[in-house]
Amino acid sequence: MHTPILDFWFEFASHYSYLSVMRIEDLARQHGVRVRWNPFLLGPIFRSLGFATSPFVEQKEKGDYAWRDLQRQAEKFALPWRQPSRFPRGSVLPARIALVGAGQVWGPEFCRRAMALNFVEDTEIDDADAMAGVLESLGQPAAQVIALAQSEPVKLRLRAQTEAARALGIFGAPTFFARGEMFWGNDRLEDALAHCIGLAPGSSRLVPAALRCD
Repeated sequence: MHTPILDFWFEFASHYSYLSVMRIEDLARQHGVRVRWNPFLLGPIFRSLGFATSPFVEQKEKGDYAWRDLQRQAEKFALPWRQPSRFPRGSVLPARIALVGAGQVWGPEFCRRAMALNFVEDTEIDDADAMAGVLESLGQPAAQVIALAQSEPVKLRLRAQTEAARALGIFGAPTFFARGEMFWGNDRLEDALAHCIGLAPGSSRLVPAALRCD
């Protein structure tokens, strides 16, 4: 049988992407969906839309709300969380490494650990030493992977990936594509999975019993 595929577009500097990165693999596996991980950079997309930086920074009220919301959401999903002391952080190097790891067994776990550095440990992630530590913890040859990530072909791949995101109409992260439909935001992950496997949005089959209101 054909395995449904959910395209997952995320950014390592995105706080709402953190929630989805930490949740998506387990949810998708439970429902027989394969996740296609697509790291990209939001900065160029924001600039193309007229923002100098994240809208959560440019609009203070929105940003203040989001930090409280992130705390609530992390508690809801039992995820560790710490508001980073710098936002948004540079995220070019982890995005390039994620492209190197795309399709590799270690790729998703790298993404989770890099996200945790940013949003749990409040550590800079656009840093070769920090990324080497993550790669070594996964048993990967850190120097070799980082050298590949910093090579011109991978730099061009990330640029092309970001241009592809813009061409798809992506304006924020996380964004999901299921059977040609776009779903934006961590709170639409379950709806995207439902659409992927042909269920109605909000189906209780995709909601953990502890979180249901019925």
